[in-house]
Formats: sequence, structure tokens, C-alpha cells
Amino acid sequence: MRAAVLHEIGQDKLEVVDDVEATGFGPGRVRIRVRATGLCHSDLSAMSGVLPQPGPFVPGHEGAGEVLEVGEGVTRVKPGDRVVVCWLPACGQCPACKRGQTELCLAGFMNAGTPNFRRPAGDVFGFAGTGTFAEEVVVDAGCAVPIPDDVPFDIAALIGCGVTTGLGAALNTADVEAGSSVAVIGCGGVGISAIQGARLKGAAEIVAVDPVASRRESALKFGATRAVSPDELAAAKQEVTGGEGFDYVFEVVGKSVTARTAYENTRRGGTLVIVGAGAMDDFLQLNMFELFFDEKRILPSMYGGGDVLRSYERTIALWRAGRIDLEGLITHRVALADINEALDQMRTGTALRTCIEI
Repeated sequence: MRAAVLHEIGQDKLEVVDDVEATGFGPGRVRIRVRATGLCHSDLSAMSGVLPQPGPFVPGHEGAGEVLEVGEGVTRVKPGDRVVVCWLPACGQCPACKRGQTELCLAGFMNAGTPNFRRPAGDVFGFAGTGTFAEEVVVDAGCAVPIPDDVPFDIAALIGCGVTTGLGAALNTADVEAGSSVAVIGCGGVGISAIQGARLKGAAEIVAVDPVASRRESALKFGATRAVSPDELAAAKQEVTGGEGFDYVFEVVGKSVTARTAYENTRRGGTLVIVGAGAMDDFLQLNMFELFFDEKRILPSMYGGGDVLRSYERTIALWRAGRIDLEGLITHRVALADINEALDQMRTGTALRTCIEI
């Protein structure tokens, strides 16, 4: 079958090959025919080495498709079912799951250390234990989440990561208060989803911050009340909050420099939400006095900070009701053979989300 493979960490291009086999099928496992997958910035971060991932590997973790085959003991899905690929399934048994913090379950991360694919030259891993830039994947049953038949594959794919992460940051992690002021730094697909979440919660002012003009324009269409470049953030802070700072600031870039900017633009007693996935050697510096004196809450948000399955259901309900726009997030579409075109669109910021149709 065909798949897009990164041969070595640090390479910036993928090779689409046709000699890949999805491996590991057996009890408790599900074989999925991938129909659509989104390109998330985390895929680029894994390719560059910012996020740890053994290679060679097939990127992609934001996918949807249909079940081809189920292993012994699998009862939640059957052949023909439409599913979202969940890269962070909950085991239900670990301490985090028993506390109700299923987004902190490590079972999914353990999958990342086992090869998902094989080529004549040897084993190939799947990013985050999945690898949806392939025609088929074999995953644990918990990674195959059934969805209603009326949810298109491209919409379902977005729900698998970016939308759930951004919406959840606003709805679950921050629990944005109605009438509040919000700034979102980084307005790709995840940032736009955070904007939609803040709008749903009734934020009075939502300032979108991004260096790319097209993304700022898109942010206004999705609910931002104003959109500024990073150089204009200080003026927006003065105009919107009288210089005090925003009630909530979402950092959706994953770099210490933008996290520091986000902290400085959060009001005393306000909330900074860290959504972007950054590097292990990129350190955010805060002094002990400001931590004590400013009493700003710093809340990391992992995969939307809530129960993933409930978040999927909520997102579908909001989409059906017309309360959130998911179709508009897909600004570009490419075939798997043109995957490197999608990478360029992400790197230049011209795309909110590119859908790879497989």
C-alpha cells in the first residue's frame, strides 16, 4: 500500500512509496482504511525533531476512515463503521484515568515505541502510534472511535486532533467566563478552534494574534473581534484592556518566546493557557517574584484538557447545530501524492488546515 515516509529525522520532505505494509493486527486491534487526514503542526515538529519520535516513520495523527477488520475481543466497532483515529486513547485503568484525567493517560504514548508498518528494508513507525499518512493503519481498538454516518471523513479527521485541542482549551481548560477578554497567539487550525471556543463561552473581546495576514483575516470570520500582528499586540492590549492585560491568553505556537509574550499580556490574576507543543530544551523563564506577586494562573492544556470521547461527541453536536464552523477550517486539499505541497502550505502559514484525501 501507499504511505508517506520520513526516512530520517530532520528531513523536510516526505517520500510517497507503495511498498508499505500495516502490521500488528491481532486481538484487540483494528485495521482502518484511512479516507482523510489533516496535517497538524505537530507532524512538522516530529519531522524536525522538536517532538520525540523514532524513525523512519509515517507522519499523521489527525485521521478518519472506515473499519476493514477487527481482531478478537473488539466489540465497540465492526467492519464498515466510520471512525475517528484517536492518537491518545484512554486505558481506563491507570491512576490518571481513574481520576477522570483521561487526557493524561500514557497508554497512547507507549504505542509510539512499537512499529506500525513494515517495508522490505525494515520496520517503520507511525507518528504518535498511528501514522495516518497511509492508506491503512492498524491501531489499538481504543484508537478507533465510532462516529455517526452523517459526519464526512474530512470533518471527522479535524475532530481527531486540532479542533478537539483548540475547543477544549477554551471550554475545558480555561472555562472562559462570559464577558471576558481573550487573546489567542497563533491562529492556525488549533488557534482558530480556540477562538471558536471562546466565542461559544461568551467572551466579549477576542483578539487574534498572528504574523500571517490571511490567518488574521480568517480569525475575524471565525469569531475574533479584532486581529493584529505580533507588533500590534501591545496597542491592542491598551485599547481593549486599558493596559491591564487580558483575562485569558492562549499560546498556540509552542515556543518559549511566545509563551513569555502571552504571560506578559495576561492581566494580574488572569489565566495563561499553554496549548502549543514545544521542544524539551526550550525553557520558559519566570522569576519567583512575578509568579508570587502577579498571581497569574498558568494552565497547560493537553489535547483539550478533557475526556476525549466526550469532547468528540460535543464537537459533533456543536457542528450539527451550526454553532461552530469546521468546513471553513479546510482551506486546501491535496492528494497523498502531493503531501509535500501540504507541508509547504503549513510552513508558510497559507493554510489553516490542509486535508489530505487518501
